[in-house]
Amino acid sequence: MADNRWGIALAVSLGALLEVIDTSIVNVALPEMETSLGATLSEVSWVVTSYVVANVIILTLAAWLGDTFGKKRYFIFSLVAFTAASVACGLAVNLPMLIAARVVQGLCGGGLLTKAQSLLFQTFTKKEDQAMAQGLFGTIVIAGPAIGPTLGGWLVTHAGWRWIFFVNLPVGIIATFLCVAFLPADDSTGHAKTKVDWVAVGLLTMGLGSFQVVLEEGQSHDWLESPFVRRFAICAAIGLAVFVWRVLTSPRPIVDLRVLRHRALWAGSILSVVVGIGLYGTLFAIPIFAQEILHFTAEQTGMLLIPGALVSAFAMPIAAKLIAKFDVRILLVGGIFLLGYALYDLSYLSPLTGEKDLFWPLIVRAFAIALVFLPLNMATLGSLPPKDIPAASGIFSLTRQLGASIGVASLTTILVQRHAFHRAVLVEKLVAGTPETVAHLDIMAANLVTRGSDLVKAHQSALAILDRRVDVQAAVMSFGDTFWLTLVLFAVTLPLVLLLGKAGGASAGPAH
Repeated sequence: MADNRWGIALAVSLGALLEVIDTSIVNVALPEMETSLGATLSEVSWVVTSYVVANVIILTLAAWLGDTFGKKRYFIFSLVAFTAASVACGLAVNLPMLIAARVVQGLCGGGLLTKAQSLLFQTFTKKEDQAMAQGLFGTIVIAGPAIGPTLGGWLVTHAGWRWIFFVNLPVGIIATFLCVAFLPADDSTGHAKTKVDWVAVGLLTMGLGSFQVVLEEGQSHDWLESPFVRRFAICAAIGLAVFVWRVLTSPRPIVDLRVLRHRALWAGSILSVVVGIGLYGTLFAIPIFAQEILHFTAEQTGMLLIPGALVSAFAMPIAAKLIAKFDVRILLVGGIFLLGYALYDLSYLSPLTGEKDLFWPLIVRAFAIALVFLPLNMATLGSLPPKDIPAASGIFSLTRQLGASIGVASLTTILVQRHAFHRAVLVEKLVAGTPETVAHLDIMAANLVTRGSDLVKAHQSALAILDRRVDVQAAVMSFGDTFWLTLVLFAVTLPLVLLLGKAGGASAGPAH
């Protein structure tokens, strides 16, 4: 078994790679899909939403599915089905077919992500080995969101949007063969045939699915001002509340929420939500800034993110070695402070900010994320009893995914609202009657007149130029606000580190 451990690590990490990249690779292809399939942008956005909703639903069920059908059998089934669904996405002739295939992808991808982490913890039992294995896994989970848009942009530009799905085929085949060869056989005596609690499955689907739809569609529908969003919010609240009651009163629940008695798990899960916001939220904001303010193409934006992805991949083995020598909680605090510095630096963006100004903050952020992600995984899951790790890893993975969704949804809303606020303040300060504004407009108009424009059109053009400058400045200030708010969120939740456990030690125990 010992000789096969790194074969297992490679096999399950490749499976996780497929899932993580497919979470972000589609975003850059939406305009091409819109044209190719004859759909509107709001319709084609469900290619992303359907995947994320299905993914979130299955994350918490993965432990139960693995126990019921066997870990190896379930992981390989998820891998094969995900690969087949990828091919179906590439062959889709209309939007409903593409969305249906994306739902299958999401259902299978969630199993790949959470079972990969669970299998790694159960395969590598020593703290040092766990750190190295989780370092491999963390490299994929962190680098994947940055690689996805870059790879997607290149494929869409040079091969067409269908190839963002076809590219999964060779990786899926290789990962499947590795899993068949290296994953240990399932213990056939360990899977009791229990009756499926379909009511609990339905409640979970209703609750998490509705909540995810609220997050995905809230901004475009004006949140609770929209009856559409309100209905889904009510469904989410009712579904999740009744689901929690049902599983807590069931002797054999499909999701074992009782593992949250470990304080390391619930504290780590809260931090995981915040890390999800920091990781995916800022990774969402930077490309928008690059494209809207710096006027980068999708491919140029992807290249902007590549150095950070490479630094994260380089930093993961370093973090794994540090874990063997230092308390993971100390490393986690150090990583959060580094991340805070990067966010602080990014908060001072300006209309004059260029690619060089973004380089070092993104590099520091990438290194910091490695020092946050890996120690947090180890401090949260590494201290739990082995029997609780499958259920705990599903809940922990869910919190990171929810953090990502909450981060993108909240930062999108903040960008819109703060842009409107800053624009209103700037316009108020530049009231046309002030001498400074009049002088500035006269200078711009005079310059335009010297280029051949008549006086009336020159004044109109000067006003339009000033309006664009105000709009850009307001947008830049709103981006700075999102980084400040993320920094404050990390600062507020930092004390939770004290509740985490030591990796490889005894359980952190129930909260008292």
